[in-house]
Amino acid sequence: MFTGIIETLGSVQRIERAGGGMRLAIEMEADEPLRLGESVALNGVCLTAAAVPSDCLWEADVSLETMRRTALGDLRPGALVHLERALKADGRIGGHFVQGHVDETGIAARLSPEGAGMLLDVRVSSDGMRYLVEKGSVSVDGVSLTVASLLPDGFQVALVPHTLEKTTFARRSAGSRVNLEFDILAKYVERALTYRPNGGVGAELLKAQGYMR
Repeated sequence: MFTGIIETLGSVQRIERAGGGMRLAIEMEADEPLRLGESVALNGVCLTAAAVPSDCLWEADVSLETMRRTALGDLRPGALVHLERALKADGRIGGHFVQGHVDETGIAARLSPEGAGMLLDVRVSSDGMRYLVEKGSVSVDGVSLTVASLLPDGFQVALVPHTLEKTTFARRSAGSRVNLEFDILAKYVERALTYRPNGGVGAELLKAQGYMR
């Protein structure tokens, strides 16, 4: 479990591709050494430290399913990535609950200045739009952000100077893919309303009883 508060930027040192998946070697700075088997969110994707050759280097395997679902396949050696280690039980939750389970990739469509910060427009699929609500939370490449406004084909977020300094968003080019994880609450609510074993309560029944429109 993560919070979407990026701890540090890492750099891709090496990529080995095999069988449709790949192994990444990531250089990172950490206050305490990474342990073998530890979970780390890399651009919002929960990965396991499969090898830790040194205090500043770790390796992770990326499965074929993760390659299909995320934008990790777009990475190249030298690329900067967002890194967050798993949440400690006694830590502060500064963002929102993020699982590191990417729902889909979106497109960073436009980055425009606004005051001291910037606005980022992200295009999403029509299926993904149902999980978005204005002023709700969304994880973009592992960063917990607030939906400033909804767009016909996506959403817009405001990036304050601190976020621009600590992330790679200011370096992104229009058209690049980003990993999206929608708010876990929205997904569970949808599941509860649509899963109807033996004709249980669902959205249609709630509408018929006047609880939904």
